[in-house]
Amino acid sequence: MIVAFSVTPLGVGEDVGEYVADAVRVVRESGLPHRTDAMFTSVEGEWDEVMDVVKRAVAAVEERAPRVSLVLKADIRPGVTDGLTSKVETVERHLSG
Repeated sequence: MIVAFSVTPLGVGEDVGEYVADAVRVVRESGLPHRTDAMFTSVEGEWDEVMDVVKRAVAAVEERAPRVSLVLKADIRPGVTDGLTSKVETVERHLSG
């Protein structure tokens, strides 16, 4: 499964990069395949391990922010691995030919 999620601290002002970095640090330390862009962090793995990472990422932000918003989108497709790479490669293949 691939989960794309965004954790946003609320009540801490406009500059939230430092708080978001706490969440991304949790994802990176998880060892699971992941990507971070301007809007979401995507992480790939089995249901329990991915959801554990999301939960710990939220908790990391929650330690310093009075309120946290979580947006989550999941692609649940049993048997598929390396979806973070293969899905993008498929689109790129269609774009180039």
